[in-house]
Amino acid sequence: MPDELTRGGRRLVLAICCMSLLIVSLDNTVLNVALPTMRREFDAGVSGMQWTIDAYTLVLASLLMLAGSTADRVGRRKVFQAGLVVFTVGSALCSLAPNLPCLVAFRTVQAVGGSMLNPVAMSIITNTFTEPRERARAIGVWGGVVGISMAAGPLVGGLLVDSVGWRSIFWINLPVGLAALFLTMRYVPESRAPRPRRPDPVGQLLVIVLLGALTYAIIEAPSAGWTSPLILASAAAALLGLTGLVLYEPRRAEPLIDLRFFRSAPFSGATVIAVCAFASLGGFLFLSTLYLQDVRGLDALHAGLWMLPMAAMTLVCAPLSGRLVGSRGPRPSLLIAGVAMTASGVLFAAFEAEDTGVTRFVGYVLFGLGFGFVNAPITDTAVAGMPRAQAGVAAAVASTSRQIGQTLGVAVIGAVLASGVASSSYAEDFTGAGRPAWWILVACGLAVLVVGALTSGRWARATAERTAERLANDGQGVAAVAGR
Repeated sequence: MPDELTRGGRRLVLAICCMSLLIVSLDNTVLNVALPTMRREFDAGVSGMQWTIDAYTLVLASLLMLAGSTADRVGRRKVFQAGLVVFTVGSALCSLAPNLPCLVAFRTVQAVGGSMLNPVAMSIITNTFTEPRERARAIGVWGGVVGISMAAGPLVGGLLVDSVGWRSIFWINLPVGLAALFLTMRYVPESRAPRPRRPDPVGQLLVIVLLGALTYAIIEAPSAGWTSPLILASAAAALLGLTGLVLYEPRRAEPLIDLRFFRSAPFSGATVIAVCAFASLGGFLFLSTLYLQDVRGLDALHAGLWMLPMAAMTLVCAPLSGRLVGSRGPRPSLLIAGVAMTASGVLFAAFEAEDTGVTRFVGYVLFGLGFGFVNAPITDTAVAGMPRAQAGVAAAVASTSRQIGQTLGVAVIGAVLASGVASSSYAEDFTGAGRPAWWILVACGLAVLVVGALTSGRWARATAERTAERLANDGQGVAAVAGR
């Protein structure tokens, strides 16, 4: 059991879990660098590139909570192993895709596997590191892996795309996935919730309808028209999905999304911050990659080198943020993150930082600093105070919020960009069309700052304590009824 592991054993479990995060995060950062090359080979527009990314993040977001609750029920190690197998197979299929529709389809296979990795790995970590300070530091290391993937992804991706071709970017997942699978089988102990939660197929279907319809409407609206029947029907379906969740989930004893979690101000704040921070990340990478290669004319490798300052700051700041959260709580990290991400957005939106090398460098450094500080407090706040029996669900909600944010960030930023870019003058129109998109990223940074300040004080902590107590008491009551 996790409580019986030695200190070295716990560190090994953390390392194995971080391997899964590495291949999932590396896959996204590598893919961003390859987008312009893939766009030219498949003769695709902006929406095609959006679907290449969002097909993955959309399916991931839709299935994360199901994966978290399933892992709590049938065993976290079992689900984690299944995720490694499916993700590795999906990566191999992506490398063989003959056209864009097949690539998008194979990306969804990857996403099914990915949905069983990150939230389950985070649940394994939170059940392995039970002491709050040690857990915060472990989560800081976990966040540092995102920085490693951001640093290695553009460089490795650029090198592979320029020397071998874009298909090779999926090959790197194969040895890492197989190694993680072997180590998991050998060293990760099995764990599950004391009282498993029941499946919620209706709630799962409503989540898929909500996220799928909303993403489709945002991505396809620039080409189909915002008032076209198909877009209006998609928007209506998304609204019905949301309404159904709000009305149906509270009626279940064990819902897919336990809306009682959101009575905790820190948990609600962490959810909003995750959506805004990862929407900013998705939009930032999407804009930067297309600008550097399609407007500045850089090859994939040199575009990846420009991403290095941002990635290096994330790599350095994520462990620092974990230690800061462990010693001072989430508030300082959230404030630093909000200020830095807002300042970066303002540089690009108001001062056209992309035009010169120095300002572009400063903008990338600021964004990397802010994103490096934001990840640890999101995760720690989401799971802190929650009963350990629901760690998988709470961690899955936090992970889902990240993927929803990244999905919406690419969808919204891409839609804004597509609305202002003509295919005949793509490079000439790009800078002007991207200006409103940068202001959207400024708004995301401000949201991180304001929501972080409001949901990390004494009042917010009191709401978290009351919510945790109610959840624990309600869980004991449901268990007693089930026992009779």
